[in-house]
Amino acid sequence: MHAPTAIAAAAGAAAGAAVTWYALTRTKPAGGAASGPQKAGATNVHWHAGAVTREARWGKLGQKGAIVWLTGLSGSGKSTIAYAVERDLLDRGVVAYILDGDNLRHTLNSDLGFSPEDRAENVRRVAHLASILADAGIVVLACFISPTVKMRTRVRELVASGRDPVHFAECFVDAPLAVAEGRDPKGLYKKARKGEIKHFTGIDSPFEAPPKPELHLETASMSLQQEVDAVINYLRSQHIVKAA
Repeated sequence: MHAPTAIAAAAGAAAGAAVTWYALTRTKPAGGAASGPQKAGATNVHWHAGAVTREARWGKLGQKGAIVWLTGLSGSGKSTIAYAVERDLLDRGVVAYILDGDNLRHTLNSDLGFSPEDRAENVRRVAHLASILADAGIVVLACFISPTVKMRTRVRELVASGRDPVHFAECFVDAPLAVAEGRDPKGLYKKARKGEIKHFTGIDSPFEAPPKPELHLETASMSLQQEVDAVINYLRSQHIVKAA
């Protein structure tokens, strides 16, 4: 196995183990009902610095880590764009990884619902996980509705407050509600309109558009290739992806 491939595989395995461990250690009351976010109780803990620096790790991998946080309504195209960007990056020899909101609710965030408090905890956990992966040298594509400015600002602050912050970019996947609802690939809008789903963004819960995102993709007027090119060009401008 080539060195970059081995390093990426090891980083992915470590991240997977971290997700599994965190999910298994969430406590739930009898009957299996989610208990909600757990309060931190650790005291007398100290950061243990390793012998391998980020520069050495990134140099061996031959790339830089970063976080692209895709936000937008359900059905706006976040995951579709992220998977297409991941494929493009892989073809360029760049290791990328997608953190998808639905997928993580099967593991890391399986104890959380969709109340404002649980949504805030959801993205808090993901912000830390994304930072770990980016620190390993992976380009992280995080797909989360993360509906409020306050919530996304908190994510940005959490990433920036790390011991050695990685590059963070907010990508607004902008689709009008009518367009997103018209797509409705999972049938969620129909259920929300019938009252079968509560706290659904765009129906009975608001979405606040980012005022100054690093990337703004207007999916109603852009092709998928144009959206992918916009993300890749941005990563090039930040020297995260090398020019072809």
